[in-house]
Amino acid sequence: MNPLKALGWWLADYAYAGYWQLRASFARSDAAEFSSGDAAHIVTLPGVYETWRFMQPLITALHARGHPVHVVDVLRRNQRPVAEMAEQVADFLEVNDLTDVILVAHSKGGLAGKLVMTGRAASRVRAMLAIATPFGGSRYARRIPMRTLRAFSPDDPSIVGLTRQLEVNARIVSIYAEFDPHIPEGSELAGAKNVRLDTGGHFRILAHPRVLAELAVLAE
Repeated sequence: MNPLKALGWWLADYAYAGYWQLRASFARSDAAEFSSGDAAHIVTLPGVYETWRFMQPLITALHARGHPVHVVDVLRRNQRPVAEMAEQVADFLEVNDLTDVILVAHSKGGLAGKLVMTGRAASRVRAMLAIATPFGGSRYARRIPMRTLRAFSPDDPSIVGLTRQLEVNARIVSIYAEFDPHIPEGSELAGAKNVRLDTGGHFRILAHPRVLAELAVLAE
């Protein structure tokens, strides 16, 4: 890969992430304003260190298309283990009696979403759209001293266990960039519909039009 092109994508990606993290820190929107609509119910699962407001541009676009979009606010900044995150999502689905749900997840959110699809709330989930999710982990995680990020190592038990869960992959659409500065292995998932975008980034692809296009297919 052209190193200058990769650098440009890297810079654009962090500019996008920095802008929306800053916006999310000061936003005062109420998640309830996105929960109305007649189309398929959507539950959003942000990535690590992200609140739901980081995904608000996508949430707004989904709601504008008639989808009730639900936020699992108890996740806060998603720093807890994937298994705990999945339990909180399952609780949310059961307490709110949501069925035929489409999960729309970013990064770590996709790992929790897949675990939900294999657990006690599995029957409540129709499908998942996963954006830049490290289904096979990231080798960079081995070098990071923080436990929250080290859990993305390819040999972490949670990653290994999810890799062995193959039965739900056919109900997952995995969208990822040609170059992801956080996941050099990419996000290809065996048995899933894999959509590789001709661009770079881990965050900015949340705004890629292909995301909404794939969601429209899942919601048919």
